[in-house]
Amino acid sequence: MIGELLRSQPEIALFASLAIGYFIGSFRIGPIQLGGVCGTLIVALLLGQTGARIAPDLKNIAFALFIFALGFTGGPQFFANIGRGWRYGLLSVVEIVSVLMLIMIAVAVMRLDAGTAAGLLAGAATESAVIGTASEAIAKLGFGEAETIRLQANIVTAYSVSYLFGLITIVLFTSQFAPLLLRVNLRDEAERVWRKLGGEGSFGEGQRAAAPALVGRAFFVGAAAGATIQAFEQQYGFNLTVERVRRDGADVPAEPQLTFAPNDIVLLAGRREAIVAAAAGLGDEVSGADFGLVVAEKVDVVLTRRDLHGRTIAQVREQATPENGRGVYIAAVTRLETTVPALPGTELNRGDVLTLVGAKADVERGVKRLGYLVVATQKTDFVYLALGVLAGMAIGHLGGRVGGVSVALGTGGGCLLSGLLFGWIRSRYPLIGSLPSAAAQILKDFGLATFIAAVGLSAGPDAIKLVREYGLALPVAGILMVLVPGLLSLWIGRMFLKLEAPMLLGAIAGQQCSTPAISALVGVTGNSTPVIGYTITYALSNILLPLMGPVVVGLAGKFH
Repeated sequence: MIGELLRSQPEIALFASLAIGYFIGSFRIGPIQLGGVCGTLIVALLLGQTGARIAPDLKNIAFALFIFALGFTGGPQFFANIGRGWRYGLLSVVEIVSVLMLIMIAVAVMRLDAGTAAGLLAGAATESAVIGTASEAIAKLGFGEAETIRLQANIVTAYSVSYLFGLITIVLFTSQFAPLLLRVNLRDEAERVWRKLGGEGSFGEGQRAAAPALVGRAFFVGAAAGATIQAFEQQYGFNLTVERVRRDGADVPAEPQLTFAPNDIVLLAGRREAIVAAAAGLGDEVSGADFGLVVAEKVDVVLTRRDLHGRTIAQVREQATPENGRGVYIAAVTRLETTVPALPGTELNRGDVLTLVGAKADVERGVKRLGYLVVATQKTDFVYLALGVLAGMAIGHLGGRVGGVSVALGTGGGCLLSGLLFGWIRSRYPLIGSLPSAAAQILKDFGLATFIAAVGLSAGPDAIKLVREYGLALPVAGILMVLVPGLLSLWIGRMFLKLEAPMLLGAIAGQQCSTPAISALVGVTGNSTPVIGYTITYALSNILLPLMGPVVVGLAGKFH
């Protein structure tokens, strides 16, 4: 009865796969969490035994929207990291080359077909997007309908088996085994690096600083009388700002040329360490409900200046003229929807979203000097979105033969590239192409989940056959495809690139596109230093790995 219902109304099977799959994927065992996508695939494989099928058109549309949004959100960071982030980016190249070689060895030794080989790549690398690009490539191989369906089913089955073992391996490798091989205490190393970058201590989940980094305090001028505001601020590296001056009971404009009088009261705002240092040369601290009130603006700005790419926050502060840098402070840095520690030693990349804090006029000046303001909007530019997807479909028709192997981008690869291009254009010309982060996230999440559920339902009847055919070989291959690139990157990153351990392990998690691994790493280190390495390799691997799907299909199809 249930089977008949699912066959007659396959949309029930789709949403049941999403609901139950995400529920299962939400459970955590230690540092391991299956995730909603893999949970959806497992449930879809089970429900697929009933014969329920989703229309191919829905599957293709869902994947096109997902892969375009993936490229769109990653475009600015992808182009920013090419060249300047080469030390970390090299690890993504190590991942691509080593995984490709291991896949070809597995094809030769285990006699894998093109579908199983691509699924092994997708699962071991924990990159779900490979399923879509590889499925499209198989459809272009010229096989009959039955053989094409069988090979596409093998992709998702091999993915579901190898994903679980690949996920567990990368989480345990980065957070537990790799620190032992490096002979370091990861928490101590992360604390040392945090302080090296200019931090003053890190916090666990749910914790915050009782004494925040940016503060405001009011003092009598005291011994600072006779100094100008500009000279006073310069004395402390422009890490504090005189926001208000009260003289004889009345406020006077806090202009840089103003000279302090003996009985002035000043309100200082800025970095806490600078204000604490300045307090020693001032008079008594005062409190006043009206005088201590300054309305601070907090805005987000996308960094677009080429000359600031790769510079630290401290260097950006030093490079700014007193007139431009006065009263503006970087309170937070967001990169690829991930918060990066906003420390003096943190390097900035083009495409980073900087949270600026300061008086309204100061913040507006800072926005003009750094990039463009992120305007809070809930509207999506559907003209730009639709043109981007259409361009991707057109690009997807491009293909050719490389070394005797037929390679075609397909809709997935085309939409990924067009997403990169359109996202980059949006970062350069922010007045066009609005796609709010929440809208992009739903396109990625729902698009991928719908696509995965659709292919899982269609693959259901063939899943058991593949598992019986290869047995434990697929899990073992999946584990090796994580360990070998991970060990290579660990050796290269430590011996030749001289990367700090927390950032190196974060980069290894990123080259595998593993969000659970970086979450486990941050939990072990106690701060977010691993995120610095993670964001660079994640941006690169998240683009390069899906493009490997058609390559693996072409190579496996030739040598199988």
